[in-house]
Amino acid sequence: MAEYAFSFSTRTIEAAGRSGTLGETLRSVSPQDAVSWVWLAYDQLNVAFLESLNQSDLGVVLIESSAKVRRRPYHQQKLGVLLANQRHFAVELQAQGVPVLYLLSDANYGAVLNEVAATCGPVHCFHHAERELRKEVEQLVVSGELLEHEHPGWLTPQSWFVESVGEAPPFRMDSFYRKVRQQTGWMMEHGKPLGGKYSFDAENRFPWKGDPPAPKPPVYETDAIDREVEAMVGRVYADHPGTVDLTAQPTSSEQIEQSLRFALDCLPNFGTYEDAMSEKSRGLFHSRLASLVNLHRLMPRRLVDAALTSDAPINSVEGFVRQMIWREYVHHIHDVTDGFRTLEVARTSSMRGAGWEGFVEVDGELHPNHLTQTNVLPEAFWGEKSGLRCLDASVESVMEDGWTHHIPRLMVLSNIANLLDVNPRQLTDWFHAAFIDAYDWVVEPNVLGMGTFALGTAMMTKPYVAGSAYINRMSDHCKTCQFHHKKTCPMTRLYWAYLTRHRESFVGNHRMAIALKNVERRAEEEKAMDNATFEHVRETLLAGQEVRPAAEGDLRAWS
Repeated sequence: MAEYAFSFSTRTIEAAGRSGTLGETLRSVSPQDAVSWVWLAYDQLNVAFLESLNQSDLGVVLIESSAKVRRRPYHQQKLGVLLANQRHFAVELQAQGVPVLYLLSDANYGAVLNEVAATCGPVHCFHHAERELRKEVEQLVVSGELLEHEHPGWLTPQSWFVESVGEAPPFRMDSFYRKVRQQTGWMMEHGKPLGGKYSFDAENRFPWKGDPPAPKPPVYETDAIDREVEAMVGRVYADHPGTVDLTAQPTSSEQIEQSLRFALDCLPNFGTYEDAMSEKSRGLFHSRLASLVNLHRLMPRRLVDAALTSDAPINSVEGFVRQMIWREYVHHIHDVTDGFRTLEVARTSSMRGAGWEGFVEVDGELHPNHLTQTNVLPEAFWGEKSGLRCLDASVESVMEDGWTHHIPRLMVLSNIANLLDVNPRQLTDWFHAAFIDAYDWVVEPNVLGMGTFALGTAMMTKPYVAGSAYINRMSDHCKTCQFHHKKTCPMTRLYWAYLTRHRESFVGNHRMAIALKNVERRAEEEKAMDNATFEHVRETLLAGQEVRPAAEGDLRAWS
């Protein structure tokens, strides 16, 4: 095959096209094959970005940067999903007649694009969702080597957020949600919400008992590109957690359509069982589309339109639409606060890498930490058994699939880390690395702002913490756990110990008044047992050991 007519002075930049399946599929290109070149980042994999420029004779630059990959211990499944989708997208663009320059490099994106601009002239790009990527190429935008355009993938302009919420905390979802519904007309009639109310959340909190049957997610047929990516990730990034299995994730345009059909089949029951957890079905009726939406393989507007025109009941449609608007909401918060750097909140330093061996970095920043929680992330979050079935089942899903739905993320993984006073930055780094759909603009608000209360009341009026009663009510984890959810499970005592430790931070918060009164009513002996339970569970998990029931079911044995 002919060599690419691009020449780069940096040896670390290589044009795909010399070997392998991608090289055999992509045609060689030269700078003259396009009037203008457009760089599409790893999370902009949709032809709608090109269409938004309203220009002809465009060529597309796509980049695989191993420097980016090595920045965090990204789950192998996350790497596989991203790379396979980007490679399939390249082939799909070429089939539409678009010249594609696909670059492989050990350098970062800024260095690669500097070389491309030197050869092709200024390169078009779109305002990036990830702050981390924006900062990496910021100087190229300033110098004019990158010509930045508005991102076409968001459902809402920032002005709607500012008008309804403001640019400073407290940030509250309800006002933004109503604004979006009113501006778009989604599920509105004569200026009023369909069904007589904006939220059907109260109707979406039922546990799942096995009926209706949960659908089995599709199994996707892999092609040569998928298999090449699987082999490469497993070989080159063997030191990263997890494994890669692309039969579990869509990568081609045809498979993406299949995944959308599956999501719409799930939608009628999504609302009712949105908050349920089960070991019989990890995903239940959730769409599993977040990774595709965040890569923009599926444009958000298409998903909203599909839900609004479906025959699903109103509680399911509203619940799905609310999730899509929440996605916009956290994006705007992250953007207007510069990734929370402008917020006045207590901060601490943190070792990055989430405790995964070989990925330790000190970034020199102080990170939000309202409650000054400083414990390290237990190895149980990387797959060591904790003895708590709810935690172990959730981590098993993450380690195997790179995914759980939002309730295990919030009410198990974040909840337990919060109760153990894990450093919020470490937990955020873990989510960022371990989940296939995690990017800084979505994972940081969700974990720092909602999951851990690291931002204080900037996003949430109170912390999302709970004891064993919630887990038992909304899941089947307790049925197979070595602990009895009422008699021996440490979760409830961890909850009371958390409230006791951080009482002063919650004084004056009306949403916490009842909980604090209940804390004060507890006998000193009970408070001592609460703290002893916290100390025992924390030290056991930090030692990489499994928590076992106390002798004869008496938690005093831990004191």
